[in-house]
Amino acid sequence: MTMTGEMLIGGGAVYGKGIAFRAVDPATGREMEPAFGGGGDAEVERACALAWEAFDIFRETGLEARARFLEAIAQRILDLGDALVERAVAESGLPRPRIEGERGRTVDQLRLFAQVVREGGWLDAHIDRAQPERRPLPRPDLRQRHIALGPVAVFGASNFPLAFSVAGGDTASALAAGCPVVVKAHAAHPGTSELVGRAIQAAVAECRLPEGVFSMLFDSGHAVGTALVADWRIKAVGFTGSRRGGIALMNVAAARREPIPVYAEMSSINPIFLLPAALETRAETLGKAFAASLTMGAGQFCTNPGLVLAVDGPGLNRFLEAASVALRESAAATMLTPGIHAAYDDGVRRLTARSDVQTVARGQACVGPNQCQAALFAADAEAFLSDPGLQEEVFGSASLVIRCPEVATMRAVAERLEGQLTATVHADDADADEARQLFPTLERKAGRMLFNGWPTGVEVCHAIVHGGPFPATSDSRTTSVGALAIRRFLRPVCYQDVPAALLPEAVQDGNPLNLWRRIDGDLQSPDGKDASV
Repeated sequence: MTMTGEMLIGGGAVYGKGIAFRAVDPATGREMEPAFGGGGDAEVERACALAWEAFDIFRETGLEARARFLEAIAQRILDLGDALVERAVAESGLPRPRIEGERGRTVDQLRLFAQVVREGGWLDAHIDRAQPERRPLPRPDLRQRHIALGPVAVFGASNFPLAFSVAGGDTASALAAGCPVVVKAHAAHPGTSELVGRAIQAAVAECRLPEGVFSMLFDSGHAVGTALVADWRIKAVGFTGSRRGGIALMNVAAARREPIPVYAEMSSINPIFLLPAALETRAETLGKAFAASLTMGAGQFCTNPGLVLAVDGPGLNRFLEAASVALRESAAATMLTPGIHAAYDDGVRRLTARSDVQTVARGQACVGPNQCQAALFAADAEAFLSDPGLQEEVFGSASLVIRCPEVATMRAVAERLEGQLTATVHADDADADEARQLFPTLERKAGRMLFNGWPTGVEVCHAIVHGGPFPATSDSRTTSVGALAIRRFLRPVCYQDVPAALLPEAVQDGNPLNLWRRIDGDLQSPDGKDASV
């Protein structure tokens, strides 16, 4: 498939008249062809108008038809073959196996949501039958289902050019809910975005859906994204990126005449708690494994372990020595963009310059442009508690170890932490009491708690939670990964005394969709049997 640098608006393509830009190969610093035309108000207007026109039709698409649409997108992405992989490698600096794995994850997400759509549990159908003889007042016939919110603006992420981008989790879950999607593609990988966008566009046509179900816009700055979030036809936003970017979009959404939800995944340092017995018995193993997690993908994961807490002493010293050896052997890795690299270097310089922070180890020196040299720092708990600035995320392979005088101090530090995507505890049997005391705090602080593992890597499944209290995300009640992500783009509607001929299928008496439903308070299977019996 040939790249043209065009935006995809409904079933058509248009070259933007705004400032043109090119992707940059971060491994070489060279610009790549073609040039991509930036969009403007006219393109935002057209994309949003088409999305709104498509909404009422698309949200009532049959479950099987919508599931087949998601599967068609997955297959179209696979059909792109090596062209997609090679472009994504060139635009991101990521190795081919990583991109191939990410493509598999993108396809799996789409197929997971196809399964979710077919099962129909997300409709959450309830029926409370009329009780005309009830006294002192009769009860009306009340029925409830969930419907799509409306068109969704999705912002592609820099660190996952496939799985969190044009056809990533936000797009997949919004389409699964019945919401048309307008994507603001990330300027770091526009070629990858165009290839995937054309695959989705082709799937829309293949499945004979309204053309406004999907559009994709380009812009090297912020004007298109801001205009998109401000447009009255957009009813929700999916975003993965920096705290500054997420808050800016939240402010635009809140200032609208009709405020809308922004589901933003932003900043997290994902603390690791090394409890005393575990540290005593396996410090070297933990240190080596920590270094591997920290340097994976140049640390450009939202679940990267950016903070470690442990009781100061011989065990922690052994951990630091093992981690330092591993880090000193780790080669510098290319980062995603020159901007991300510059921000990483700036964050490392800030920590290096502090008198209350010790530089423990550095990775191998950089040998090419935009490379990340891993960094490990240490500070005492008093310094950390006195300066909130030490909680700031350094996006990349950098982490800060906090030396605590006792386990109680680890709990005190935990209480002062901001919201996190993950919190990890390493503990042996002898640590059970300390872990039990720590868990309630971590439940309040994080969306996913790990025990004797490492946070890098997020499974796409039904039970996963990829979210957490602010600033990890803007809404801790949701997840951006996994089956529950569909609920972000739904809202309940109740139907009172609506004639049977006008009721949606999900709440009709005959149960034509074969759903599990709650009838008069009792959960019933698709064949009408009471599940409680």
